[in-house]
Amino acid sequence: MGLTNTSVGRNAVDLGLHIQKRSPKDKVIAVAGNPNVGKSTIFNALTGMNQHTGNWPGKTVTSAQGYCETEHNTYVLVDIPGTYSLLAHSAEEEVARNFICFTQPDAVVVVCDATCLERNLNLVLQILEVSPNTVVCVNLLDEAKRKNIHVDLQKLSELLGVPVVGTIAQKKKTLSALKSTLDNVTEKNSSKKLQKIPYPQAIEDAIGTLETALHNCLHIEKNTRWLALRLLDYDDSLIHEINHMFGKNILEDEAITDALKAAHTCLQHDGITQENIKDVIISTVFREAERISSEVVTVDNGEYHAFDRKIDKILTGKRFGYPLMLLLLIFIFWLTISGANYPSELLSMGFSKLGEYLSALLAAWNTPSWLHSMLVDGIYKVLTWVISVMLPPMAIFFPLFTLLEDIGYLPRIAYNLDRPFQCCRACGKQALTMCMGFGCNAAGVVGCRIIDSPRERLIAILTNSLVPCNGRFPTLIALICMFFIGTSSGAINSILSALLLTAVILLGIGMTFLASKFLSMTVLKGVASSFTLELPPYRKPQIGKVIVRSIFDRTLFVLGRSVAVAAPAGLIIWLAANLSIGEQSVLRICAEFLDPFAKLLGMDGVILIAFILGFPANEIVLPIIVMAYLSESSLVAFGSYAEMSALLIQNGWTWVTAVCTMIFSMFHWPCSTTVLTIRKETGSLKWTALAVLLPTAIGMILCALVAAVAKCI
Repeated sequence: MGLTNTSVGRNAVDLGLHIQKRSPKDKVIAVAGNPNVGKSTIFNALTGMNQHTGNWPGKTVTSAQGYCETEHNTYVLVDIPGTYSLLAHSAEEEVARNFICFTQPDAVVVVCDATCLERNLNLVLQILEVSPNTVVCVNLLDEAKRKNIHVDLQKLSELLGVPVVGTIAQKKKTLSALKSTLDNVTEKNSSKKLQKIPYPQAIEDAIGTLETALHNCLHIEKNTRWLALRLLDYDDSLIHEINHMFGKNILEDEAITDALKAAHTCLQHDGITQENIKDVIISTVFREAERISSEVVTVDNGEYHAFDRKIDKILTGKRFGYPLMLLLLIFIFWLTISGANYPSELLSMGFSKLGEYLSALLAAWNTPSWLHSMLVDGIYKVLTWVISVMLPPMAIFFPLFTLLEDIGYLPRIAYNLDRPFQCCRACGKQALTMCMGFGCNAAGVVGCRIIDSPRERLIAILTNSLVPCNGRFPTLIALICMFFIGTSSGAINSILSALLLTAVILLGIGMTFLASKFLSMTVLKGVASSFTLELPPYRKPQIGKVIVRSIFDRTLFVLGRSVAVAAPAGLIIWLAANLSIGEQSVLRICAEFLDPFAKLLGMDGVILIAFILGFPANEIVLPIIVMAYLSESSLVAFGSYAEMSALLIQNGWTWVTAVCTMIFSMFHWPCSTTVLTIRKETGSLKWTALAVLLPTAIGMILCALVAAVAKCI
């Protein structure tokens, strides 16, 4: 089938992708499709929990494989990254193209959106040119029905020459026909011809000239037409893959080179040049997709997407787009703040009670006092503090974020922020990674993989920590309550907290724009690239799947990373607080040493050493400050904001100290989890160091300015 292992000697292993078959008889199925067509939902429904994930070789693009069993076969399904075309313009599209074109899947399932079939057929037609064992899966038939769209699946199958199956991904029973069709398509005796798109006669003649030379020189029977087209519209990355596939530079073959020159000469007589041939080929594919769509799709109401357009005029309009984004941000923060307090308090009480049992158990075992203190007062208290502070807000924020993604609003946010990021010579997709950073900067850094340009991806990575993660929210919220709105509880105070927190967040967003502009004009010079941004239809959210996906894929993943670094951090903090030189602890000595420099930044040495010791987890900064002021040897749980406010004021805090501490909490080095993630994503110590220095420099400059101005008042 197509460019097979037997014809050119290359397979999935040659590409570095390890297909994990459970049996030699397993058949490999590629699941392809445009973004936002329910491809991954179908993949998950077919494979269930029999999945494993990783990265494609040499790419920061997530891969997923899973197993599916039918009455006759067992399949290994490979979830191909969403792509609009095999003419790749991004890392994801390169991965999709290479797997479909150069490996040996037994079949390709192309998932399409029934509500916009014409756009999806562009990819279908391109895949049919290279893979005859193709199944077209027309998904989201329920949404099409709601919009009065009818797709004639039988006629579509006749026009394409391949099986077509209709599905509703959320209903597993509709997938039985897809499984049966896969069995039929992958039968050994199944032999189908590659589909041909009728190109203009000049291009057809050029293809014929090249096909003869390719057949004679490379001794292959199949896919000479596709290879001829790729040589005519020449793409560096694709030609590199073709050369790698054959183990030589095919353009060094004299017969192929002569045939290519003759083909271009024929094309030039018809006004088709090397510069515009790709446009001609793509236009032909689009016209064919339009023709087929017009014959199989009928719409009872021509304005089936009128409702979406009306909403988009509001959510993406110049008048209401930004205000509504701001109100939504305030609402999410208010919900996170007000909703996280009670469960966080319950967790803290529960861990405190558990700590008492742990202490009793260690005492019963006659554990030495120093070891008892190190395990309970050091490691255990820091570990449980991180969990009780991080888990509740993440359990609220991440589902809300996933809900916006599921509904279809996040692409609208990227659309709204595309122009500001373009003005900074950055990518509009950075808006999405920035939003992910509110939950966890490490997750935001990983999310930068969606940005195609390496330069713009670096900008997004380096600036992601300029927006606060949920680990910094507790410090910001506590200082806002203690010094600016009062310590009493109530709905009004929680709304005021959300408003002030939103103002602080907007400062972080503004600094993200400024830093992105600075980087794009200095160490990362370049022109902003363009990208395809699809505004998917608004969909009814799948609440259950949203909660499960956000909890397991995001909340627990981020929490696990934080816990892994919190345990050794607890040990270090305990050692610093309990080891003494003379009559002072190491913690106090370090704080006094840093005090003169910290005063220039409007803080004191205790605050600065707390930020340094809080490198593993930002959540423990404020408890370390309290511990140092009370001269305790372990983290202290304070009873209320009022008690802590009195303690801070007693130790010389003013509104200037609070403001500078909030600024430095916003802008300082990323936590250890984020730093390790940046190192992994960039593969460079230089860029990792810059990611640490950039926010720290911004924070120190702003703090110094605030402190200097306050002295002059």
